[in-house]
Amino acid sequence: MKKTGVPIFFAAILLSFFACKSKKKEGPQKEKFFPVLSFIKSQVAHVDTSLYSIRKIIYVDSTRNDTVYYKREQFRDLAADFLSLPDLSSSKYEDRFKEEKQFDETLNRVIITYQPIDPGKEEIQRQEVLIQPDPSGDKVTSFIIDYFTNNKDSSVQKRMLWQVDKSFQVATMRQLPGQPETNSTLRVTWNEDDQ
Repeated sequence: MKKTGVPIFFAAILLSFFACKSKKKEGPQKEKFFPVLSFIKSQVAHVDTSLYSIRKIIYVDSTRNDTVYYKREQFRDLAADFLSLPDLSSSKYEDRFKEEKQFDETLNRVIITYQPIDPGKEEIQRQEVLIQPDPSGDKVTSFIIDYFTNNKDSSVQKRMLWQVDKSFQVATMRQLPGQPETNSTLRVTWNEDDQ
């Protein structure tokens, strides 16, 4: 009996030693990036079940086109540029982007900025989260995203703005080989007065 008890005792000591060692290696937990994509998906789900009047306005090379009204079932398609963005809160991006936080007194906003460590390898060139501090609870007000893709046939740059509970806008600059650059802006509103 005593012989079997001794190896079990040593095995328990070894297990606790290795468990302590592995905890020390982990160190402090890194704070996750703000889940912009999940937030936008929740906004889209809200509009999908709302009674908002959804309007789309397209500007092409600074010329305003007519306003078009859409059914709420079509809102997800209108928001496709946002819904197809990479999710920076995913663990695979935590070593590829850096986070910076600052407070802008003029805007009265906390701005969380994400920028790629190697911009040539990423589609998102900059992502900003704007938060309005409030004693009753901070409120996310908007997201600004700079997106860029480049291949042998074309380059596309998008400047994207999502205003929480109100609207979104995508300004697209497209360059095709041998053709002049084209600029267009898509603006979609659902809960704001549009001038």
